[in-house]
Amino acid sequence: GCDSAIVYDFAVIQPHLQRIATLCIEQRLPAYGWAHWGFLLHYSEPRWEMARTAARLVDRILRGAKPAELPVEQVSTFDLTLNLKTARALGLEVPAALRLRATEVIE
Repeated sequence: GCDSAIVYDFAVIQPHLQRIATLCIEQRLPAYGWAHWGFLLHYSEPRWEMARTAARLVDRILRGAKPAELPVEQVSTFDLTLNLKTARALGLEVPAALRLRATEVIE
């Protein structure tokens, strides 16, 4: 008996994300996960930004920096992806204000 779900893209379940999204829709369960796979929404730091940050930190470590001395960085940019097709299948009305804030809207 849950009202919603959070589905992360761990390597072990990544091949099954499409099926999990389909099952969530069939069970009328709003789920957070990669909206491109069929989940209702996704909100996170952009992948390209994560990759850039990781590359910069790895470069500093390879040049001799101690990992414990590297600064902790706070994320400042987020992407919101909404899947309106999934919202309709779940019978949910997505407020216009939320749609306007989305970085990407999947029709």
